[in-house]
Amino acid sequence: MFKRLLIVLATIAVACGLRIDMPRLTKWVSTAFTGFVAVSSFNVDPSMAVTKDQLQSLSYTQVKGTGLANRCPDVSGDGVISLQGGKKYKITDLCIEPKSWQVEEEVGVRKGETVKEFVNTKLMTRQTYTLDAISGDLEVKDGKAVFTEKDGIDYAATTVQLPGGERVPFVFTVKNLVPTSSSAGPIKPGFDLSGSFTVPSYRSGLFLDPKGRGVVTGYDFAQSRIGLQTGLEGDQELFKENNKKFDVLKGDIEFAVSKVNAEDGEFGGVFVATQPSDTDLGAKAPKNVLSKGIFYGKIEAK
Repeated sequence: MFKRLLIVLATIAVACGLRIDMPRLTKWVSTAFTGFVAVSSFNVDPSMAVTKDQLQSLSYTQVKGTGLANRCPDVSGDGVISLQGGKKYKITDLCIEPKSWQVEEEVGVRKGETVKEFVNTKLMTRQTYTLDAISGDLEVKDGKAVFTEKDGIDYAATTVQLPGGERVPFVFTVKNLVPTSSSAGPIKPGFDLSGSFTVPSYRSGLFLDPKGRGVVTGYDFAQSRIGLQTGLEGDQELFKENNKKFDVLKGDIEFAVSKVNAEDGEFGGVFVATQPSDTDLGAKAPKNVLSKGIFYGKIEAK
């Protein structure tokens, strides 16, 4: 392909009556061709594995529009990272990338009989749902490894759509995550971490609904429905909609390590998380959201 491109350029130059320096032309085409391969190799298939070093070597223009900014790096290897009791470690660049979301719904199995099942959903959010740059401390306590999340991009507003068309907004998050392993290590394929995290409200206290009602500002009732909100029992139907509240709920997550690069202190694997969806500031009951995907992390001694 390189030789063919060189011949085409030389032919065009001669046809235009231009004088050409073949060594210089060869060098220019070689440089341009190498740069083209470097960029196109990340645009062909977004599902291809990409390492941390490869991501860091790319420029903004090479990443823009490719979806790589929403990807977690891949780890290769099955090494072992030892953990010593009484010594503190720091996990940096923790990246959590969901691959699928399911929502618990009542599904009819027979006439008049329903069961709760997790059904597949369609993602309605752009590729901005991956959590990244999360950091925290890891130490061995009472024969178990404990990670404490402290900082990073630890939440992302996400919306999925159920097969019937209903859209379910939620905050995909791991805020205040404190997972514990079933052993004191070492970190190797099969190493696990599990724990709970905080799920903040999808809306802030300053949010106003279409009728101007909010938590700390706005109206206390729907002005277009004043007749329904008078009397002793008139407010019952719209009580939850009128009395907004900032819900802070809980979620659970489990990590399982499958790959370890001991030389660079990298590890990765899969995760499963369950958490509640948005409650519309207390107006409706949350749905149970099941997230599955991959994660990446880097560990170093403090």
